[in-house]
Amino acid sequence: MIEPLGDFGDDELRAELHRVAEWIASYKATIEERAIVPVVGPGDIARQFASEAPQKGASMDEVMRELDALVMPGIVHWGHPAFLGYFGSTSNGPALLGEMIAAALNVSAMTWRTSPAATELEGVVLSWIREMMALPDSFMGIVYDTASVALMHALAAAREVAGSEIRKRGLVGRADLKPFRVYASDQAHSSAEKAMIVLGLGEENVVRVRSDESFRMDVKELERAIADDVAHGFRAMAVIATVGATSTGSIDPVPEIAAVCEARELWLHVDAAYGGALAMLAERRDVMAGVELADSVVVNGHKWLFVPLDFSALYTRRPEVLRSVFALTPEYLRGDSDAEGAVDYMDYGIQLGRRFRALKAWMAIRAFGREGMEARIREHCRLAELFAGWVEEESGYSVAAPVTMAVVCFRYEPAGLDRDGCDALNERIIESVNAGGDAYLTHTTLRGRRVMRIGVGNVLTQERHLQHAWRRIRDEGERLSQS
Repeated sequence: MIEPLGDFGDDELRAELHRVAEWIASYKATIEERAIVPVVGPGDIARQFASEAPQKGASMDEVMRELDALVMPGIVHWGHPAFLGYFGSTSNGPALLGEMIAAALNVSAMTWRTSPAATELEGVVLSWIREMMALPDSFMGIVYDTASVALMHALAAAREVAGSEIRKRGLVGRADLKPFRVYASDQAHSSAEKAMIVLGLGEENVVRVRSDESFRMDVKELERAIADDVAHGFRAMAVIATVGATSTGSIDPVPEIAAVCEARELWLHVDAAYGGALAMLAERRDVMAGVELADSVVVNGHKWLFVPLDFSALYTRRPEVLRSVFALTPEYLRGDSDAEGAVDYMDYGIQLGRRFRALKAWMAIRAFGREGMEARIREHCRLAELFAGWVEEESGYSVAAPVTMAVVCFRYEPAGLDRDGCDALNERIIESVNAGGDAYLTHTTLRGRRVMRIGVGNVLTQERHLQHAWRRIRDEGERLSQS
């Protein structure tokens, strides 16, 4: 138990660290034996806790018992090798250790002076990732928590370029400003609307551009949408192109989109949160074709660079614009932000206090090396292609979108069932498989139809896990189609 003043003593801290290390190691060793999803309903976890904060402190024995008894029964085990939902990821050993050390150091990487090592290691890690993604050296990087927040910052910069003194004068009562419009494909992430809400530009001003048969943005439709908006008094502000769409992993034609943006003087943001990592593979550098023409690019370390949540790297070739929007030094930090030649990352975002996120990324990259990371990404792509092959070979099943990365969308359409019935059946298959606890997949909607979806990204996922998931899907499909 911690005394009213102070912290653990040295010996107690060492003992508790050993305890937690054993707990983590045991969890990792037994994760495959656990049901992926808990059998709980809303409120089941919270009602087991006291309604008021405790007056007296508890021993760590009690705290750890409550962790096991009250918290763990409600955990979804994202690190399970058969967790194939969303963009599968995992908390690997090196990065996990980095997260622990960062918490122990507990520094704030807001200015160079507040933590020279955290600031400069962030720069080192960002330069490594930039090089691995084949981005030009002219792109400066900054670490945020998620791609959604990174996009908000990128669009804030785009808004400043498109408007007039918006940082200083704002938007209210500005008769000199036309309504701003941002363009993204119908497959792009929903963070576009959220960013526009936060920036005061309105979610209705995100124009969703139709995608082609391969779920890539239709550039002619983009050109038509921009021309129509301009003719009706809107100010086209930015285009969001996607490299690795959330539903399908599709890749927008970035070079063609960049040409439109250049002609119209629009900010081009490339959401490569998922797909950017694929450019590490020499044979797949094509996925980032044209990205060097973008104004900003985001890559998520916690998707396919094997960094635990959260770590999102935003790159921009116009860092001076980002800084012009967000740099604001309060008096109490003026002495901390005048180191010559130093980068103060607080000037490039809304946050002042900033976690030492770079440490876990550095430890993961340093431990795996490029070869190790590339091998894992290549294996994930192989597994996805293998799974897609099984789907195509099975009667009644079909792949619903081109497999460009490690995401497979597929659908079951047994004979004699109409399309609406197939929608319901596919949803029921997902629910039934997930309820079993030994595999997990998600759904999406493509061209108005419900499809099943898997994403391979966990370093622990092997062929046998996909074989088991596929067997469960087929078994449930057969059972439910006959009921």
